[in-house]
Amino acid sequence: MLRFFLKKALLAIATLFTVSVVTFGLFFAVPNNPAELMCGNRKTCSADQQASIERRMGLDRPVVVQYADFMAGIVKGRTFGEGDAARECPAPCLGYSFRNDEPVTDIIGRTLPVTLSIVFGAAVVWLLIGVSVGMVSALRKGTIFDRGAVGLSLTGASMPILLFGPLLLIVLVYETGLLAYPSYVPLTENPGKWAAAMLLPWLALGFINSASYARLARAQMLETLSEDFVRTARAKGMTKIRVYGRHALRAAITPIVTIAGLDLGTYLGGTVVTETIFGFTGLGKASLNAAINLDMPLVMATVLLAALFIVVANLVVDVLYSVIDPRVRLS
Repeated sequence: MLRFFLKKALLAIATLFTVSVVTFGLFFAVPNNPAELMCGNRKTCSADQQASIERRMGLDRPVVVQYADFMAGIVKGRTFGEGDAARECPAPCLGYSFRNDEPVTDIIGRTLPVTLSIVFGAAVVWLLIGVSVGMVSALRKGTIFDRGAVGLSLTGASMPILLFGPLLLIVLVYETGLLAYPSYVPLTENPGKWAAAMLLPWLALGFINSASYARLARAQMLETLSEDFVRTARAKGMTKIRVYGRHALRAAITPIVTIAGLDLGTYLGGTVVTETIFGFTGLGKASLNAAINLDMPLVMATVLLAALFIVVANLVVDVLYSVIDPRVRLS
């Protein structure tokens, strides 16, 4: 177990290091001077203003030194600029956004809870509905329930959230008034209002993904039910609940865990479409605005954070393998 974690930790560090080098390199690979891009309008931005930005961000130093400062800032923080123009960026410092005049970590701390609220709530919806419907559909293959579930999942998988999200708003908010227009409220401030505001994003993102998970769960369960160990369990006289729940389900769910881990890691990096449709300012929308406004420090930070989520999600999936499937052992 310890050896497994050490290997995965080293691989994760190497992956994040590679991503940091690539993103930092892209910062200097843009067609123009980064200081010129962050200065704003070329017509009104003077050479002195560009030089001031270069000094404050350390862009007048060698690239290798800048990268070393960036990595060191994650551990011990940094100070951008000198004198009255100095800006403090406490650890973990991922850069300073001069577009917003605040550390990047402050922006992430403000927007990440919104994305976490959307993704984890939607994940509960798509896993509960998708996996349950898919498993039951496989066990009742050929029935009306199975045909209806297959048709509904096909419809859901074919419907983009750009269409389904506005439809939910029209039906549940504007036409019937069953729900109020969502407005994010922090969980720590009012759990009830937080859940009410998250309901529409959960339904939209959860339904779209549950369709794919239902099809995947059904296919995996059907394949598992034809395996020799399932037929052997039946031949021994085990009850259906024990055969399906203890043997077939554990084997069929392993690929689903893999996809779920990747989806969670990806969505945690930003759900820009969902956030935009329902008017939330989460990590995805913040990163999109940063790309549009050429706020490169924030772009770099969100890319690194997205890579971290995917790496951690893969590590969790690898550990869950040994818990779910007894045939898998950590080594």
